[in-house]
Amino acid sequence: MSRKKILVVFGTRPEAIKMCPLVLELKKRSVFDVVVAVTGQHREMLDQVLELFEVCPKYDLNIMKTNQSLIRMMTAVTEGMDHVLDQERPELTLVHGDTLTAYATAVACFMKGYAVGHVEAGLRTHNLNEPFPEEFNRQSISVIAKYHFAPTKGAQQNLFREGKKEHVYITGNTAIDALRYTVKENYSNPCLQELNGRKLILVTLHRRENWQDPMRHVFHALRRFLEEYEDQVFALFPLHRNPMIRENAMRILGECKNIRLTEPLDVVNCHNIMAESYFVLTDSGGIQEEAPYFGKPVLVARNVTERPEGVEAGVLKLIGTEEEEVYANLKELLENEECYQRMSRAVSPYGDGTASRQIADILEREL
Repeated sequence: MSRKKILVVFGTRPEAIKMCPLVLELKKRSVFDVVVAVTGQHREMLDQVLELFEVCPKYDLNIMKTNQSLIRMMTAVTEGMDHVLDQERPELTLVHGDTLTAYATAVACFMKGYAVGHVEAGLRTHNLNEPFPEEFNRQSISVIAKYHFAPTKGAQQNLFREGKKEHVYITGNTAIDALRYTVKENYSNPCLQELNGRKLILVTLHRRENWQDPMRHVFHALRRFLEEYEDQVFALFPLHRNPMIRENAMRILGECKNIRLTEPLDVVNCHNIMAESYFVLTDSGGIQEEAPYFGKPVLVARNVTERPEGVEAGVLKLIGTEEEEVYANLKELLENEECYQRMSRAVSPYGDGTASRQIADILEREL
């Protein structure tokens, strides 16, 4: 029996974290010839994940340029994938989630007649502007994909409602698989030594739709909270590389004595610090899946989430971006022990760490 060639494409750090466990699982199977292509949509942070998982791409499109627009990025990915697809002629191309890399790759495959499998399929907010452009990307990939690997029943139901009746599978999320590779016993980090008995709050904020006033409102709420509870909490905020985010964070939060503004954390430090935190304030998607695995409550600084299972389970709370609302929720989660215990004891709805194996089993059967 000839080996089935599977092309796995990703470009950002979150994609790499979630796709590398799947790459490793597929490579265990003698029936697959696995080829990895990366776009370099993230550069340094992507390379750190590839090194951690010891995944060596055959192709690196290295698309990023200074001040590059979304349209130019999309063009660079589709043109690069045109060449890769001609070279490899895969039985199936796997993309992940909602990034521009995933969308542009899926479009290239469609134009050239190659099948697409969508990992982390079916997530929806049903609002094309939140998150932007990710909601458009993931909805569009679902139109193109042949195989849909949904992390939850809710995601599967979204796809059913959109008319996807075949090859829709619930597998859990590969984000949980990745934690088996990254979380360490007896982990230590200098920032943890600064706590001095205070509770650690992990902060990550970067969403494009929040870049202007919404993010400034969140920063002002966080500053009020930190100043009021200076002796009780310590915040760690790894800054996104976007200059606008950095400028506002430094201006609004830079003089707070109980916050550390750092460069982006590599995935090992991020996951282990998350595991040591008291709770998380974020607008990230992936952290909404990861933090509940550790039993850490998550305040989501967004108006909508494509991960409603976490809200329904009680592990996530949508708090928007208005200053008073953000401040009130930070304060409640710190002071209200009943609220904290309720959120920290909820069960994570995003799988048991076997998603990669389940996807590989399905592909072995179907291909």
